[in-house]
Amino acid sequence: MRTDETPAEAMYRELSEEVGLCPDHVDVMGATRGWLRYRLPHKYLRRSSRPLCIGQKQVWFMLRLLCDDAEVCLDSSAKPEFDNWRWVDYWQPLDEVVPFKRNVYRKALHELAPLLFPDGVPEYASNGSLSR
Repeated sequence: MRTDETPAEAMYRELSEEVGLCPDHVDVMGATRGWLRYRLPHKYLRRSSRPLCIGQKQVWFMLRLLCDDAEVCLDSSAKPEFDNWRWVDYWQPLDEVVPFKRNVYRKALHELAPLLFPDGVPEYASNGSLSR
């Protein structure tokens, strides 16, 4: 996030830079109530970078895609961050994220789940599948 941005402004900028989508391509369903934080394990600290990054604080947003999947463009910036994307079951990211980020993912997914599942949040299964 840049110092002059709100979390929502940063989200829209990142959405454009990383996946080529504009604000009218999505509907913001909600966001986490506050900052979610993680610290980098000692072995991942880049000691030569300034300022030294020791972790991140994040606000997560639940977005509904309003456009066709074909609008997603991963090479819209000079240095693409991604080379592929796919739709997955809701809890699957917990099984695929690096372990030091897992707690942040769990908190965000639990907090945002009622926006997507108003009739009851499905349980997390360790294989990423949904169950009631």
